[in-house]
Amino acid sequence: MKLRLLLFTIISIILIAGCGKKEIKPVAINEQSDKCEVCHMAVKDDGFATEVILENGKALLFDDIGCMYKWMGENEGKEVANSYVKDYDSKEWLELEKASFVYDKPIKTPMAYNVIAFSDEKAAKSFIEEHGSGDLLSYEKLQHHSWERNQDMVKEMKEKMQGHGNSGEMDMNGSSDQHDMNKGDSDSKH
Repeated sequence: MKLRLLLFTIISIILIAGCGKKEIKPVAINEQSDKCEVCHMAVKDDGFATEVILENGKALLFDDIGCMYKWMGENEGKEVANSYVKDYDSKEWLELEKASFVYDKPIKTPMAYNVIAFSDEKAAKSFIEEHGSGDLLSYEKLQHHSWERNQDMVKEMKEKMQGHGNSGEMDMNGSSDQHDMNKGDSDSKH
């Protein structure tokens, strides 16, 4: 009888503990309304989007991994449950800590931080080989990356936007003509 009671208690504790743990998943992006937490530009559901899920369940969206790192640097006390990036090739969500990254000045990203994410090191290396340049960054190396924007690219984007009658307002959110180095990037496999 005591053995049954002990066994029942142990199983109950395991079940309660397992049910109480909430699974953290990235939220879908609504391109019509979602704005980056840092730059307030539209967030596209593309290979540049990133996301932070806070412990309270609130999802914070970013249009560029650089904006996410800027937010994290300014909000170190916030309780983050998980962070996600989009795989540059498949556009699927990846856990930030499990992704591999490529930095290269010619890579055009929405806010000119020039870093893109891949599902694994092999895909990142393939991108570097295919384009003839780039620095492979692990998650650990990414923590020490200098998050400086490519000022030449920022200037170029501002000029382009002014030329389209936007009064200098910057909408650098990854329009298809912004990916010069990566022509055909949404269809190519690396």
